[in-house]
Amino acid sequence: MSLDVKEKTQVRLVFMGAAGVGKTALIRRFLQDTFEPKHRRTVEELHLKEYEVAGVKVTVHIMDTSGSYSFPAMRKLSIQNGDAFALVYSVDDPESLEAVKSLREEILEVKEDKCTPIVVVGNKKDRLQERRVSADVVLATVELDWNNCFLEASAKENDNVTEVFRELLQQANLPSCLSPALLRRRETFPKDTGVRPPMNKTNSCSVS
Repeated sequence: MSLDVKEKTQVRLVFMGAAGVGKTALIRRFLQDTFEPKHRRTVEELHLKEYEVAGVKVTVHIMDTSGSYSFPAMRKLSIQNGDAFALVYSVDDPESLEAVKSLREEILEVKEDKCTPIVVVGNKKDRLQERRVSADVVLATVELDWNNCFLEASAKENDNVTEVFRELLQQANLPSCLSPALLRRRETFPKDTGVRPPMNKTNSCSVS
């Protein structure tokens, strides 16, 4: 099997966002299919996942960063080494969305590349009564103004978690053949049934 020269066989995904938005919960749900409701402070954790597709080994490094901003040097290093970024906020916390905006600006500054793969994730979409951030407003900002991808997810209910990782991997130029292998990993993955408006931006994402 031959790989496109633009495709990689290893990639580092970096999860960033304010404390308590569910970065660790999203990663744990994806890797272990478990959910721990109690928040546990993360300093920095690196997870490794290997796939073998048609004889080609693909290594995915997943960096779970601290929600505390007292480690600027560590944060900058994570950005420098990252290939694709998940910027996570909580739909019940408007301030966490402001943190996403600041983190995106820092990523673009450090990477010096406006086309850096970024997926903005609104986590805790299951909190219907506590929602304080409009998905429509964020969608317009992220996809129209920033030209990045936006998804809402729930680590608690395992809603759209796989789609977040699938989009990150695709934007990071991993072999396209990895996508079906990823989807077959567990037959219980839910399918996204949400209706999304059509986007004309070349860098925008779609979930199918």
